[in-house]
Amino acid sequence: MSTMSVPAAVQRALDAANNADTEAFLDAFTLDGAVDDWGRVFGGRDAIRGWSDKEFIGVNVRLDVTGVNRSGDRVTVSAVVGGDGFNGPSDFTFVVADDGVSLMQITG
Repeated sequence: MSTMSVPAAVQRALDAANNADTEAFLDAFTLDGAVDDWGRVFGGRDAIRGWSDKEFIGVNVRLDVTGVNRSGDRVTVSAVVGGDGFNGPSDFTFVVADDGVSLMQITG
């Protein structure tokens, strides 16, 4: 995937996840950013870290991007997820605000 196909904040989040870099992943979010993982919402840096440690970067996530769809401030990244947790296709919809990710919503 070209870095030109997604906003910089989304690319930072994707790269951080694939590089197992929790701090860089958290830094991609706005101060009030959140993750919505199939309806479970984790708001703020500490909550996102707790979720990621147990279910994302902490289980060696790997995102193999298969498509990108951009509409306004929303970018949906389709990816095949690998690692030691959930494996399979997922969509990650990112809402971008103030040069950061304000929401990363994970769906199927």
